[in-house]
Amino acid sequence: MFKEMLENVRAKAPLIHNITNYVTVNDCANILLACGGSPIMADDIGEAEEITSVCGGLNINIGTLNGRTIPAMFAAGKKANALSHPVLLDPVGAGASGLRTETALKLLEEVRFAVIRGNVSEIKTLAKGSGTTKGVDADALDAVDENTLGSAVAFARAFAAKTGAVVAMTGAIDIVAGADKAFCIRNGHTMMSRITGSGCMLSAMMAAYITANPGDTLTAAAAAVSAMGLCGEKAFARLKPFDGNSTFRNYLIDEVFNLTGEALERGAKYEMR
Repeated sequence: MFKEMLENVRAKAPLIHNITNYVTVNDCANILLACGGSPIMADDIGEAEEITSVCGGLNINIGTLNGRTIPAMFAAGKKANALSHPVLLDPVGAGASGLRTETALKLLEEVRFAVIRGNVSEIKTLAKGSGTTKGVDADALDAVDENTLGSAVAFARAFAAKTGAVVAMTGAIDIVAGADKAFCIRNGHTMMSRITGSGCMLSAMMAAYITANPGDTLTAAAAAVSAMGLCGEKAFARLKPFDGNSTFRNYLIDEVFNLTGEALERGAKYEMR
């Protein structure tokens, strides 16, 4: 199942328009190239619609939100909707400031998203209309573990039903939910939280997966989450004494580049709920 999702990305090489944050823009471009996609980064209102028109999918990431890029996000999102191109929202830090929260909520009102991907605190902020987060990190009180997994899945499925989007909540246990079912994914390594941009890279890669697999957005999103987590495991296993988080980031991108469908199928750890 996941094998086909990955192989479709390699075969179709989807072109993804990214309006993303400048902290991780280079890593997002490289992870798209590594997974088999192709990136364009364009965040000026003067070209946002035109660039969206020539791409297959759109990734909107509010990580370094500013007054110049917000209009481009709305313009690109609406153009992608008009063209029936999938759009992904990464509401980085929603809840940390009024601007972030209000912009993310307004985007949800005016743009139709195929996937909403964030940590639990960010997704809860969108669902409730307000909230707080620890910067771009999830609040400790929102951590998903075996004891809270059932309620977290129910919450994600309810939000998916409300928005019409696949909801991907990433954390110690990742949940990728549609209205009727959810993948609970246990791939990944804690080292992924020690680099800037693992979530941003996942959103960019997920945009490629859902663009290359238009018939099954839920499975495509889950495949991207498992792929990134599995590659994190493999990258950590390669670390040698005195290697650190910078080396890990490079290994992570290398592992995504070298990942095969067969390896993903064997290494994916998930259950359905």
